[in-house]
Amino acid sequence: MTMEASNTRWLDYAPAPESTSILHLKKSYGLFIDGDFVAGSGRSFTTISPADEHSIAEIASADAGDVDRAVAAARKAYNSTWSKLGGADRGKYLYRIARLVQERARELAVAESLDNGKPIKESRDVDVPLVAAWFFYYAGWADKLEHAGLGPNPRALGVAAQVIPWNFPLLMLAWKIAPALAAGNTVVIKPAETTPLSALIFAEILQQADLPNGVVNIITGAGETGSLLVNHPDVNKVAFTGSTAVGRAIAKSTAGTGKKLTLELGGKAANIVFDDAPIDQAIEGIVNGIFFNQGHVCCAGSRLLVQENIETEVVDRLKERLVTLRMGDPLDKNTDIGAINSRAQLDRIRALSDIGEEEGATRWSAPCEIPAKGFWFAPTIFTGVETSHRIAREEIFGPVLSVLTFRTPAEAIAKANNTPYGLSAGIWSDKGSKVLAVADKLRAGVIWANTFNKFDPSSPFGGYKESGYGREGGRHGLAAYLTNAVLQSGANK
Repeated sequence: MTMEASNTRWLDYAPAPESTSILHLKKSYGLFIDGDFVAGSGRSFTTISPADEHSIAEIASADAGDVDRAVAAARKAYNSTWSKLGGADRGKYLYRIARLVQERARELAVAESLDNGKPIKESRDVDVPLVAAWFFYYAGWADKLEHAGLGPNPRALGVAAQVIPWNFPLLMLAWKIAPALAAGNTVVIKPAETTPLSALIFAEILQQADLPNGVVNIITGAGETGSLLVNHPDVNKVAFTGSTAVGRAIAKSTAGTGKKLTLELGGKAANIVFDDAPIDQAIEGIVNGIFFNQGHVCCAGSRLLVQENIETEVVDRLKERLVTLRMGDPLDKNTDIGAINSRAQLDRIRALSDIGEEEGATRWSAPCEIPAKGFWFAPTIFTGVETSHRIAREEIFGPVLSVLTFRTPAEAIAKANNTPYGLSAGIWSDKGSKVLAVADKLRAGVIWANTFNKFDPSSPFGGYKESGYGREGGRHGLAAYLTNAVLQSGANK
């Protein structure tokens, strides 16, 4: 290839699809209640691949009676088995689950990419390893709860109702289930209706692990099923990850019930790049911050705040980098950008992007060959964005980046905090003192320095304002599933 050609043409990649032969899917899946798959009483639905819209499996839907059965099974398991086990024994089950996740890692990664649309290299190298890490981490905490800084003799709450989203189906399941079990609670969990597959395969792992019946129950269905679960009178704890609107409704419905509640909701994170930043690393961090998982990330760096004197350089280099990203089959190991999870989400991304143009921002999309079937959206950048624009204020939840500029650190801080959300932020600078000074003034739960979207089970995650409350991960994540028996006794006198 000539030098001239090398500047205008990128290398072609032969297809390298991961085989689906490792999956042993059933044509239909029931609800997982009391250790067994059982028929659901609601109207069943079909889960599809967002990459080409083909049907994967028929999924049962839980109605009110099914939710009652699942909660009753969890209550029975809590009273008769799980609450009587010592922490070391609970930890053994969690270790066993973690090892089984590792053994079935390839299968879980394929299922996740097939059902969700995310690239297989993300499922394989990020999601599934973190799932195992979460169970390993909380297995270690199970017999050390008195050392978690929560006071003497911390006790489990009872039955936890958990509702998880479609963007990280298996990882969010681990974030919810692992600390709940380590703390001694039992669980009823509902995955999102568009991505139930990995949760149902996880149910098979629970059977392999010989987890006592009823300790974890998995019910599938749409929003109505989730509402029935979180409002059930016999659950002690509600944990929800999803949209701010639904989180607000859950907060209202559980107020005054005595249920402990944690909410991890939306975000509109600022990724701040100063003129002394390591630009090469910053470009990769920007790409990872917003285009990882097609932007289906609550803590995505969807607002790029770049210092005014380097805006042109950063945007030009960012466009050059986006041209190299490969969009296509999520199961292809070369794919960087997969499919949007659903038609409804694609419609929202398109609508807000159109509004961005109407508001006066300049739109640029990476040149991509959009597949004929499925739900796809090219990585997109908006420049000339004002803080009043909807694309700078509303969560798009897709591969769309809004670029704003600033001149001084004070202006960067003001613009970063000018949002109803407060989940995460990123700071890029080669001066540690500047990073710390800016971070101290940002109203965000998680702040990354010269990196973005890095997670560890020992580190707490959560937000402020309309991004919810409570923390997941670390010893802080245990607090949501424990109560101090001594303090509680004193409060009741």
